[in-house]
Amino acid sequence: MPTPFPRANHVVQLRRERTVRLNRRLIGIAVGLGIAASGGVAVAAAVPQHERTVAVAKDDPATAALAQSALQRAETALDEAHDDVDTAPLEKRVDELSDYERMPAVVVRGEAEETDEVREEIVAETAALEEADAEAQREAEEAARKAEEERKAAEALAAANSPSGAQATAQAMAAERFGWGADQFGCLVSLWNKESGWNYQASNPSSGAYGIPQSLPGSKMATVGSDWETNATTQISWGLDYISRSYGTPCAAWGHSQATNWY
Repeated sequence: MPTPFPRANHVVQLRRERTVRLNRRLIGIAVGLGIAASGGVAVAAAVPQHERTVAVAKDDPATAALAQSALQRAETALDEAHDDVDTAPLEKRVDELSDYERMPAVVVRGEAEETDEVREEIVAETAALEEADAEAQREAEEAARKAEEERKAAEALAAANSPSGAQATAQAMAAERFGWGADQFGCLVSLWNKESGWNYQASNPSSGAYGIPQSLPGSKMATVGSDWETNATTQISWGLDYISRSYGTPCAAWGHSQATNWY
């Protein structure tokens, strides 16, 4: 909750700012009247009385244009400022400078310069925050992209690990690597239906055989891939190679299995 009254350090700061603005206006008036400051005392300069007039901004087109330009830049900065930027200091400058027509020209020039300085700080803070927002957006998009890739990869693995997916993989691999056709694939289907039901997680609790080809032990399949426990494709690759080396063809392996109940 806001403090109902300014704290001590705030009061000091407010007084200091008022004093600075007052002194700036007094200096402007003094310059316009031809008065010089000496030891803190205003002393009249050698300027005729009828020439001691204060040049206000509305009578000085160049100064008026300078103030208007500074105000326009400040308003633009306020409109484009990031939501997290504290624009109160610039709003305060705009409020003060808006009364430029009745202010001494020399004061207006100082006010315009200070307004631009504060505006530049607002612009710089806005640019930094917008860059931070953009970087956060890029990181979020990259994270979303990776998550989507991982999701698709998981879906693809799940499809390949299903019995139908595993059989499709085995049929393609058997034809490409070993030239085995439909007849041999039929024997392979029968063989691995008996061994595991084409379940990549099938485990024989008594022997320790594991996976679709029922490798004994399952760790033998690590020669093909470290993911042998979770990837049907890795298991199939090992199993087809085992059949080729041990029996020559899936039908020969199936015949042995029917005769001995193992292969």
